[in-house]
Amino acid sequence: MEIFVLNLSAVCLYLAFLLHRVSSISEAVPVRASSPPRGWNSYDSFCWTISEEEFLQSAEIISQRLRPHGYEYVVVDYLWYRRKVKGAYVDSLGFDVIDEWGRMIPDPDRWPSSRGGKGFTEVAKKVHAMGLKFGIHVMRGISTQAFNADTPILDTLKGGAYEDSGRQWRAKDIGLKERACAWMQHGFMSVNTKLGAGRAFLRSLYQQYAEWGVDFVKHDCVFGDDLDINEISFVSEVLKELDRPIVYSLSPGTGVTPAMAKEVSGLVNMYRITGDDWDTWGDVAAHFNVSRDFSAANMIGAKGLQGKSWPDLDMLPLGWLTDPGYVNWKLVLSFIWNILGPVDDSGVAYNTYLPLSTFLHVLVRQRNNEMVAANSRLVAQHLCSNEGPHRTCNLNLDEQRTQMTLWAMAKSPLMFGGDFPYIIGTKGNTRKIKVTPPHLSEVAESNTHVLGLTSYGEMIYKQQYQGKVHLLASKGVGVCLDASPKWKLTSKELRRGSFSKCKRDANQMWQLNPSGALISSYSGLCATVNLVKADVGSGGIRSWIATGRKGEIYVAFFNLNTEKTLISTKISDLAKALPGKNLNGASCKCREVWSAKDYGVLQQTLSTAVGMHGCALFVLNCD
Repeated sequence: MEIFVLNLSAVCLYLAFLLHRVSSISEAVPVRASSPPRGWNSYDSFCWTISEEEFLQSAEIISQRLRPHGYEYVVVDYLWYRRKVKGAYVDSLGFDVIDEWGRMIPDPDRWPSSRGGKGFTEVAKKVHAMGLKFGIHVMRGISTQAFNADTPILDTLKGGAYEDSGRQWRAKDIGLKERACAWMQHGFMSVNTKLGAGRAFLRSLYQQYAEWGVDFVKHDCVFGDDLDINEISFVSEVLKELDRPIVYSLSPGTGVTPAMAKEVSGLVNMYRITGDDWDTWGDVAAHFNVSRDFSAANMIGAKGLQGKSWPDLDMLPLGWLTDPGYVNWKLVLSFIWNILGPVDDSGVAYNTYLPLSTFLHVLVRQRNNEMVAANSRLVAQHLCSNEGPHRTCNLNLDEQRTQMTLWAMAKSPLMFGGDFPYIIGTKGNTRKIKVTPPHLSEVAESNTHVLGLTSYGEMIYKQQYQGKVHLLASKGVGVCLDASPKWKLTSKELRRGSFSKCKRDANQMWQLNPSGALISSYSGLCATVNLVKADVGSGGIRSWIATGRKGEIYVAFFNLNTEKTLISTKISDLAKALPGKNLNGASCKCREVWSAKDYGVLQQTLSTAVGMHGCALFVLNCD
């Protein structure tokens, strides 16, 4: 895969070859994930509470409505082994169902066909009868519950309990308590894969999944900030040995870079490259840059586990959803501070809402204190009560189309997350209730000034001000920080800073040094820079171009701005991005996918007005 970046009328064309349903690859079809997997996952609509009946109803609808379009996997997300009883929540302890070997088995109350040691066998059979493939979510290593019970380890190679060096090995011999899952401290921990007993335990897990008829495994808390390359590597080896081909997926994707992904891409079939994606425009916009980076790194469709591997932009939170469990930093940390004293909160944007899993993850990493973790779990228990789908997606139709188009152009796996039965009314409830999430206005506004750095880029002034930046007030319109040693600021000005209209004057030009200091050569003043997480990709214009297996060309325009924007490009510009297409002088017929509008034969230019947060997807046939 190659990427070309062109400056064309403020449009950047990022080349990501192929859409989901098109391919120009002429090699033999690989066994696993020859194209980005597509299907449905239960998390966005049910969190962990889904039952067998609800799951099979959703699978039936996938089979009827989406299977003809290539959607073939139905995946039950996490905690299918947790009893849905009072006191049970995401990080509770002692509510899981495990077998005599410390392996997780389905909660028989929610999954009644699992009784009698059948596990997911009956569910998998029903899914396969629908023409679909069955997937499950699993966590890293071994459960804390099995560790505390010190269960024996099954030796699937010899049968019976695992023995070595004249003794029987048990859960406490292989569990690494210091490697507990950061966002589920009471749930799971890594196992020591250097020990034969640790490897035997992992092998017994995945052999059991294969016996149940599992076709897809989503392995969580082993990638990104939770990277456990030893466990990923061994699981990959086990999956190679199984008679049943299982697609291997990694999660989550917080902190993932192309360099990290290259370590695992050959071991798996798909891997998350972002944190949890929910139905907010900010979440959608944040995926543009990361998609570009992985395309540029030639990671899309790279060699994977007995097939290919695909960067995963996360599930599509469309349709009927549950709550993501968003937590406000300021309110919750205040609660904890009252009990424990200050927690290191450097870099935290207080006036934002974060997913509960992210809050717990960061909090535990910042302060490895059991009391902090315990009190955050207490908060979580009261704030995160997921009872299944009860609200519609918060993205408007244009934003949903933008998300689908980006996912497709970037060749991300497509895993629908919404609930279908509520949409079409098979559950006897077609009433749509919009639940409004907490608003940022409920939190007191900080007095801290946040300044953005913006380079001065007009060509006529490039030589004079090259390498210099403006300090732009984030809440102002074209207002920048001045610097003059002769000015005496009033107390009011000291509180608000000294801002005036952005201009080309030397007193507004600052030099950013590698040390992180901002220097004004005009005034001699300096300032230090504190890094904060940026709202990446929240504005601007983006465009992707892709080629199809029949020679067609796909061009997608994205408007990330808050107003309608005219976006244009020329056929000659497309020719530069696709040098093998010989488009110079070509006649191209054009059609827009979402509107089905026929543009006829293009006259050298492709141009359209795209609404706020919207997109346009064109198919060009040139001769």
